[in-house]
This record gives sequence, C-alpha cells and structure tokens, in this order.
Amino acid sequence: MQLYCNSLTNRSRLATREVKIGSLSLGNFHPVRVQTMTTTDTMNTLATVEQTIRCIEAGAELVRITAPSRNEAENLLNIKNELRKRGYDTPLIADIHFTPNAAEIAARIVEKVRVNPGNYVDKKKFEQIDYTDAEYAEEIERIQERFTPLLRICKEYGTAMRIGTNHGSLSDRIMSRYGDTPNGMVESAMEFLRIARYESYHNIVLSMKASNPQVMVQAYRLLIQQMDAEFGEIYPLHLGVTEAGDGEDGRVKSAAGIGTLLEDGIGDTVRVSLTEDPEFEIPVCRDLVKRYAKPAAVSVIPTIEKIGYSPFVYGRRKSFAVDNIGGKQVPVVVADLSRLASIQAEDLASIGYRYDAQTDKWNISDAAADFVFTGNQTLDFALPGTLKVICYPATAAMANDQSKCLPIFDAQGFVESEFKHPVLNFVMMDCYSDETPINDYSYLDQVANDPTVVLCLSSQNQQAMPAIRRMFLELINKGINNPVVLITDSNWQTADEHLIHYSTECGALFLDGFGDGICLGMTSQSYGSSEVNNASGRNYLNNQSVEQFLNNTAFGILQATRTRISKTEYISCPSCGRTLFDLQETTAKIRSVTNHLKGVKIAIMGCIVNGPGEMADADFGYVGSGVGTITLYKGKEVVKKNIDSSIAVNELIQLLKDSEAWIDPA
Repeated sequence: MQLYCNSLTNRSRLATREVKIGSLSLGNFHPVRVQTMTTTDTMNTLATVEQTIRCIEAGAELVRITAPSRNEAENLLNIKNELRKRGYDTPLIADIHFTPNAAEIAARIVEKVRVNPGNYVDKKKFEQIDYTDAEYAEEIERIQERFTPLLRICKEYGTAMRIGTNHGSLSDRIMSRYGDTPNGMVESAMEFLRIARYESYHNIVLSMKASNPQVMVQAYRLLIQQMDAEFGEIYPLHLGVTEAGDGEDGRVKSAAGIGTLLEDGIGDTVRVSLTEDPEFEIPVCRDLVKRYAKPAAVSVIPTIEKIGYSPFVYGRRKSFAVDNIGGKQVPVVVADLSRLASIQAEDLASIGYRYDAQTDKWNISDAAADFVFTGNQTLDFALPGTLKVICYPATAAMANDQSKCLPIFDAQGFVESEFKHPVLNFVMMDCYSDETPINDYSYLDQVANDPTVVLCLSSQNQQAMPAIRRMFLELINKGINNPVVLITDSNWQTADEHLIHYSTECGALFLDGFGDGICLGMTSQSYGSSEVNNASGRNYLNNQSVEQFLNNTAFGILQATRTRISKTEYISCPSCGRTLFDLQETTAKIRSVTNHLKGVKIAIMGCIVNGPGEMADADFGYVGSGVGTITLYKGKEVVKKNIDSSIAVNELIQLLKDSEAWIDPA
C-alpha cells in the first residue's frame, strides 16, 4: 500500500513544493505557518484593519478577509493600504466563494486568494443529476474556461492561491459521481489543480476541510497519495477542521484533526476555526505547531513491514469483549483519582456521579466515567451504578467486593502473579520507550488473547503516538485481539496545551479505529500548575477541578472522533464578514437550551455561504438568511424561511419537538 507520509514510525516533515505568498515562504520544510480570518464587515475598512492588527500582534502570519462580491474585493485595496501605512506587511488572503469576478479583482490586490472548487463555477442545489461521461467532460471544459482567467491574473501579479475544498460544499456534479466522500473532496480539488498545472501555474496551496475530523483526515491522506501518483510531487497543505465550534469542544475537535496530520509530518499552515474572536485562534494554532518545532529524536520504534489496516477508510480494530470493554461496545472512560489523599463520595461529582443525601440516590450524567483508578486506596462507600474501581493488585486482593475492585498489573507482574481477577485484569505496557527489540516483548505473547486481559498502552517515547500505533500494528499482525485502553499523561502547563496534547495523541489513534478506552493524567508538575488550577482566561475550565477537566476532555475526544456520543454536537462556523448575526451570542444561547439533547447535531451558520453546505453533516440547521432573519433546516431541507431572529431560537426548539428530537431538561 502506498503511504501518505514518509513513515508511520519516525515523524519527519513531508516534502512539499515551495510557494511564495508575498514575502512569506510556505512549504519545502519552512516552518508551519499560522493564520486566521477576520470577522468584521469587509466594507468597514477601519474595523477590519484594527482586527487584522490584533491578529498579527497575536502571532498570525497570514490573515484572510472575506470578499463575497466586487465591492468587498475592491475595498481590499483600502484595507491593505492602511495596514501598510501603519507598518504591517503581513500577507492578506481574499476568501472567495460564488463570485469569480471578485476573485479576479482581489488577485490584483492581495497576496493570495482562496477559491472553493465546490461553488466557484459549479453550484450546489442538492440536486441529483446523472452525468454521462461526455456531459461530465463538458462541465470540466466549462470550469477550465471560467477558472483560467484567474490563474493568468495570479501568474501576472505573483499572487498565490489556495484551492480549498469543503466537505459540506461539494458540488452537485461531484456528489452525483463520487458521493459525499473524501474521494469526492479530492477529485474536486484535483480538477482545479490539473487546470492550474496546464497553465504552468504552481503557486498553490490545497486544503480538505470538514467538520468531521475523520473525514478531514482521510481526505488529506488521499489527496497526498493522489498528487504523488499523478504528479510525483506534493503541493503545500493548509490544515483545518471547519466549523469546529467554541471553547473546549472546538479546541478538542480541531486538535484531533489537525494534530493527527501534524503527527505524521503533514501540514504547512494551520487555521483553527473557532466561534470566537479571531485573535483567540492564534494561540491555539501556535500550541499545535510548537509541538513539532524541534526535530524528533532518532526513532527506536521498529519499522513496519505490514500495515494491516487502511488509513484511508475508517474501521475499528477487531477486539473481543472483556466485561464492558471491547468488542462492539463504545470506548470506556477511566478517571484517575489516585492523587486525592482520601477519596470521598463527593469526589465522584467531578467524574459524573453526584450523591443526593436526602433521597439516598446517585445522579449519573451522560459523561460519567466507567472506571475510577484509585491506586492503593479502597473506597469505604457503596459505588454508584456500574462504576468499578481499578487499583494495584495488593489492594484489589484485599477488597471486600472483588466484583467491583479490579487489579492493574505490568505485563511481568501479571504473568508472575498468583492473584488474578477471574473476569477482568488490566495489564500495562510501555510501548517502545527504549531500544528493546520487538522480539523481546515476550510478556506480550504470554498475555495475548487471555480472555480476562485488557491491555493499557502508553509510551514514554518522544514520539508517543507513533509508538503506540506501532504496538497496535503488532497486535493486528500477531492476531492479538485483547481490547486496549489508551493511557496518556501530559507534562504541559496550560489548559489549551493539555487539550491539544490529549486530543492529538489519543484522537489520532481513535480516528484510525484504535482504542477501546481512554485514561488521561498529568505529571506532578503539570497537576499543580496555576494555569490549570486557576483556569485563567478560559471559560471552559471555570469552577472545574483537574479531575473534572480530564473527565470532560476524555469524553470530548470520544465525541470529536465519533466513537462515543455523550452530548449535543454543535457545528458552528467561526464567523466572518458575511455573518448576519452575533454568532458567539447566538451559539451560547442555543447551547444553553439544547445541550441536554445527547447525540443531536445542530449547525449554527452565519450566512448562506456556510449554511446548507457546511451543515451537511448536521441534523438541524440555524442559518442566517438576511439581516435579522433566520432560515431553519432539517437535514438538508429548508423547513422555515426568513424567521425574525428574536423568535428564531424558540422556533428551533419547536422544530426539534416536531421532529421528535426534543426531550425536556431533567
């Protein structure tokens, strides 16, 4: 199988063609660049300039500005001139969707234009059309005729271009032949890239964005494979998860998608699409990128001779069930409370279990951990529901109720121990953290396929994710089907750094179908850091203990990777100059009244450009259709048009009720 990266065991940057964007060099092993997009009205020159400056001072190396029509495209000159007058020479990008003439104007002004092949020439009307080969070829000729003038302008003015495919805005023509698939995304971009190459224009960056990280990752991998097969070279790649949302959820989803690719040396520029002010996106981008600023150490991870799975199509690794772990069951969450000096019943509130003394009952949330690790502690109170304790073998052996107290061993300890639980034993393995040859992992063979064993994989290797992935491949190739819990510690400091670390290392594995459970922890230094405990500047950490933060993050990673749905999912665009209402305020309002609807996907889109297309993965849509007016969607179908925004949230609730998707809050 042709790979999509240099190696699955030794992280190294993928070689890409060098592109010039003004004075900035992109690709060809230059640093991964960070960028964002303004949210102001492009016709408001001063507001756009001021926001652009805030983004630049936050660290943005490129700033994108929407140009939906000729007027906005022309005003880019005023914006650029004012920025240059103030001493800012950061390259500007014009964001174009439906209007080729706006792109042709912008390409003469700014350093880069972004076009969406799904709607630059083609249209999306959600119509099923069957094309003959001849008709399909005619449409390609029409695209070439309409797209070529822009290419020639870009060549003349030295303007760069991003061919930016979005999963939700594939054209009816592409959808009719390829469906709503990563392959369709790739072909949509390749059609435009082939035309550009025919015109000998190569100053091109490409992107494959989706709100679903699984689709996004697969599309980038397929694009790399296709470019290499067809051209023998790779163009630079802009990474992003579109409509990621806000707060913790937006960061987790973005890091799972972007981080998965960066782990394999893929990506030349990144943008994190948050429903927040654009300058707040840049620190998250920088946290993602800085993990790879230093070259990785020489890998001691054994090379792979047989992959044993497809990285282009999701398929969960086969495992047998041990109690409630593995098989076809959703991944479990293990909470680590071992750092607490004495665990009390009220401490379980941080992991989803709240005791009501008046009724003598436990209230259990949808994000309640399945297991709790206590180290050497036994608990002197009755456990709620199906919650079980994991502890060290000596402690488990002395437990009064051994059905709810399970031992965790290292591999050698399990093999040599006289005490084993008859139903469920956890066995830890550190993956390739030294130069131990693969054949010396003799204890793995001795625990292999033991019907009571759940493996717990972690790694102290600098390249921890590739090390654990390599162990999964060893399990697959040896036919070892024990379920696996991923154990990931963090030694970073801030909340965002922790989120990115966990989401990258665990998210990358879950997106490839690896993992039947997750357990997150922190090193002693990180656990006591003021940035975590004080939750400075981050609403999603306010009033949360570290244990609650870790538990919520674990469930957030499973939600983002679509492996376990425990809450409402919001597909929320990051706002731009096209937005027709206050996205942050509206998103918060909708979230406050719908966040109890487990498994429902609600899209909140600022305008018609990002509306029906980008919310294609949603169950319901709330889309700006005019100033002060909203259109509601159920799936891809319009249900109500031009609703006054003052009553639109209530109308959304009524739509949920009419669709039998509503339940009253508890």
